[in-house]
Amino acid sequence: MMTRLPRGFYARDTLTVARELLGKRLVRLDEGHRLAGIITEVEAYIGEDDRASHASPGPTARNAPMYGPPGYTYVYLIYGMHHCLNVVTERAGFPAAILIRAVEPVEGLTLIQQRRGPQHPLTNLTCGPGRVCAALGIDRSLNNHDLCAPDARLWIEDAAVIPEARIAQSPRIGVRGDQAALEAPWRFYILDSAWVSNKKISTVPRSVRG
Repeated sequence: MMTRLPRGFYARDTLTVARELLGKRLVRLDEGHRLAGIITEVEAYIGEDDRASHASPGPTARNAPMYGPPGYTYVYLIYGMHHCLNVVTERAGFPAAILIRAVEPVEGLTLIQQRRGPQHPLTNLTCGPGRVCAALGIDRSLNNHDLCAPDARLWIEDAAVIPEARIAQSPRIGVRGDQAALEAPWRFYILDSAWVSNKKISTVPRSVRG
């Protein structure tokens, strides 16, 4: 079994963690079934000044996990039907988290296909945050879940670092807020991956960013 990421991995600058999550393995243990995917796309949300963040209004019952310790999850529901998984970063008391937007499924493909439906091609099973959660069986029962606990049902395993030449940045997808929130290049994804939620968004490879 691969090494699980320790709490210290998450207790760092959010943009650094976001970039380094690419290529890591998201694992869900669900009723004895091990389901996993390689993280291919993420988005960062940082502080109350980030108007696209759920933390922009300040602490609420909903966003409480964002203010908690690093290495925990923040799982919320959108449109009353789609769950989204976020990983909490930085220090307790400062609201920052990273949305897992897409993964490349590599373990438990039979169950993942059953959950998403046989009509979906492999490359469409886990492209988008709602699809990731549906495929891996992630819901609000895993909100504020400790990714670093020995008995965790959801965790992230280490893997080789993705080279800078294979990574791109862009503005986040479908966010609301002020101009700074709309333009912040806080979406990171693997350039050559078929498992990315939206390749039409204008991007700049990190290797050529100024």
